[in-house]
Amino acid sequence: MKRRAASIGREALASEIASLSKLGTDEIRERWKAMFGKTPSRDISRSFLTRAIAYRLQEKAFGGLKPSTRRLLEELTDDRADGSALATAPSRIVQRGAVLVREWRGISHQVSVLEKGFRFRGKRYRSLSEVAREITGTRWSGPLFFGLKRGAKEAANG
Repeated sequence: MKRRAASIGREALASEIASLSKLGTDEIRERWKAMFGKTPSRDISRSFLTRAIAYRLQEKAFGGLKPSTRRLLEELTDDRADGSALATAPSRIVQRGAVLVREWRGISHQVSVLEKGFRFRGKRYRSLSEVAREITGTRWSGPLFFGLKRGAKEAANG
């Protein structure tokens, strides 16, 4: 994506961002309201407010996220029809078309990665954890079960 030319100079933008740290909490909250159109929650820290305002200033000056990044974030934040959130992406990225193989109790299980979800024994699943539960009969982390994520002990021990 082409980035827009800065609507204000880089030095002016840097100066404006630096001046945020000199504002009081009430002034930062007013600045937030002016930029985002609503009063921020009292639970949001001053540090976060400042960083979000600085990001928005840069976004207005140089352009926002690439469309592909926006789509990825939207996919991750879409809610399922039943109101529960989608599972988070595994720590190791698997591409559509990949086949995950896991042997469990002497039986080899194959799972195909789809655009959105997984296929196991002809049935579509939203998450690997659902597939792991189907195979084992107990709750498992799907990415951990299929070797896409290391366990806590393994990660701690390298």
